[in-house]
Parts: sequence; structure tokens; C-alpha cells
Amino acid sequence: MAKSEIAIVLCSGGLDSVVTAHYVKKRLDYRKIIVLFFDYGQKNLLKEEEFSRETSKIIGGEFFKIKLPGLKDLSDSLINSQGDAEKIENLKNTKKESDKFYVPCRNTIFLSYALALAESLYIREGKVSDIFVGFKSEGKEPFPDATPDFLKKLNSLSEVSCAMPFKVIAPFIEKDKEDLIRAGEGMGLDFEKTFSCYVGKENHCGTCLACRLRQEGFKWAGIKDPTKYLE
Repeated sequence: MAKSEIAIVLCSGGLDSVVTAHYVKKRLDYRKIIVLFFDYGQKNLLKEEEFSRETSKIIGGEFFKIKLPGLKDLSDSLINSQGDAEKIENLKNTKKESDKFYVPCRNTIFLSYALALAESLYIREGKVSDIFVGFKSEGKEPFPDATPDFLKKLNSLSEVSCAMPFKVIAPFIEKDKEDLIRAGEGMGLDFEKTFSCYVGKENHCGTCLACRLRQEGFKWAGIKDPTKYLE
């Protein structure tokens, strides 16, 4: 098999995907990195795109945006629809709140487009790509399309559905949030160049599930959280 020259990194501008992008740049050897961003009608689109573009610039990547307007029509997730996120105090049981932000088959759809991009580059330029995602360990109740088993089956699908078996890689899928933060710290990542909040305001709200998990990650990593929170 030909050596992979291109890394396609799915990036939302959030902490997990930005750490993954820096990992690909600083720890691996690719001639070209494509930062792949999706516009699927999410409420915090502007902040996500801003920080994904910033990440691409910092790592010297090529920013590539795909619009998926129809996905919003299929989703009742608070990521897409109106409604307030619950203020999270206790993180011991977050499944009920987490389910409010689940977008049906989102990762499956995103990675299908990533595979299509990889295949088009192979057909047009004869270059092989690897695809990277910022999945991390989600404990006992992960979303169905963010698990090691999902990743294994998707790679099996790539073997029979693409011009060649492009690899989908999640380097931190066995790691927790604090592990990603420590990895980012070790690579000199400026965490203020990431945006995790579900609400999508100018600053992190500090109370939604994404913000609370971010706060706890820094706490358990033993690293000062530089994030500006509204609360």
C-alpha cells in the first residue's frame, strides 16, 4: 500500500479536535494536513468555524468546509434547535443532558464525507489520505457513533466501499478529557484557541455540559484553565 501523504482532520474548534490536529502536526509525518469543518446548522457555527480556521492557520493546514444544511432538518438536538442547556452542577450522571445534544448519525455522516474527500484526492492526485477524529473515552454511555467498535466497523466499510482502504484514526479514543489536556499542554497548545461551549456566545457560558466537562478536565489534569466563562 502506498504511504499516506495527507492527513484529513475533522475539526469543530473544540478542545478534543484541536488537540488532535496539533498531535497530527507535531507528532506525525504528513506532507499536507487538511482541516475539515462541517456546517450543519449548529447554533455555535460562527465560533466553531472561527476556531477551526484558526487551528488550520496555526498548524499550517488547508481549511476545507462542507455544508450539510439538510442535517438540521433531521435533528431535534439542542445543538441545532432552540432551547436552553441545563445548568449542570453534578457530573456523576450526565446521560440525560448529553442525550439532548445527540445529532442522529452525525459522526457517520461526517466520516462518510471525509472518506469521499479522501477518495476524490486519490482519484485526482493519486495521493493517499488518513482521516483523524478527536474521539475520546466517553465512559459507560458513549454516543453510538463515537466508540471503538464503531471505528472498527467504519474502517471495515472503507475497505469495501472506497477505491482503497483509507484509515480512520482516533488517537485518543482510549483517553479521558484530562489526558487530552495534558497532551495539549505538552505540545504547547494555547487552550484559549479552542471553543467547546454548546451555547455559542462570545465566551464560554460556564454552565452547559460541554463547559462543565471542560472545567473538570482542567481540574483533573492539574492545569490552570485559561478559559473565560460568563459564569
